[in-house]
Amino acid sequence: MARTSTGGFSIGFRRGWGEWQKELPNVIQWAKANQFEAIDLGAVDPADVKSVVAAGLRVGTTDLKAWSDLGSADAGKRKESVALNTDYIKSIVAAGCKNFFICVLPADPSKPRKENFANFVAGFIALCDGVKSTGARLAIEGYPGGAPWYGALACTPADYREMFKQVNSEVMAVNFDPSHLIRMGVDPLRFLGEFAPRVVHVHGKDTEIMEDELYEHGNLQPATFAPHHGFGAHHWRYTIPGHGCAHWTKMFSVLKEAKYSGCVCIELEDERYNGTDDGDKKGFIAGRQYLETV
Repeated sequence: MARTSTGGFSIGFRRGWGEWQKELPNVIQWAKANQFEAIDLGAVDPADVKSVVAAGLRVGTTDLKAWSDLGSADAGKRKESVALNTDYIKSIVAAGCKNFFICVLPADPSKPRKENFANFVAGFIALCDGVKSTGARLAIEGYPGGAPWYGALACTPADYREMFKQVNSEVMAVNFDPSHLIRMGVDPLRFLGEFAPRVVHVHGKDTEIMEDELYEHGNLQPATFAPHHGFGAHHWRYTIPGHGCAHWTKMFSVLKEAKYSGCVCIELEDERYNGTDDGDKKGFIAGRQYLETV
């Protein structure tokens, strides 16, 4: 089974939206046939987790449910989401997965960030109190949210730090995805220097920065004439590992030093591969082959 050269971390992939990935038995069979050791499943039932574990594979993460409601301004909605996710987490942990993927995306990103932040803190405190005995970890990915607000929270070092401080629970953790940090201009190695002990899952995804396009159009406005890249903008694009700017060997070395024992799962968002079943598969395999060398 595939592992990284540095750290010996299990290599897997995040289940996507391609037609061939809709039936989980097909995904499991393909993963095993192509040497993958783990799958990120999305929001699933306990039976799905059990089927992956029974096949001898690891489940990297499953997704939390009703993400935005955890930070709703409506206390009743927050309470409902906490109850829903508490029951869900307990059932999934019992089935064989302890890491739960989430992006901190407010329902109304136009509201003041401090207000949205405070609502999520309240929701997370209640959820963490309800699941702390299970060993579950909430793996927050630093996706910044969509235009025009880029309203996601806990995606920069300052916000991650403050979220961990205010919630004050070991349940809170990091889904490390260097692609988002690179896109935002945050050094992923420096980020790991601070947050590696909190990392419970890693996305194998990279970002390419096109320097000529950055010079031509800057990084603030959309380009007037130049086209945007798929899974990107005019001057940057998400890629498979090895096709972007990330220093994977250095990052894995930091994680190894921090005694990271989780998976590295390729999240395929790359215009050169996405779009067809065959392209998806080639992208996953190319990403796996690169990660095995670093």
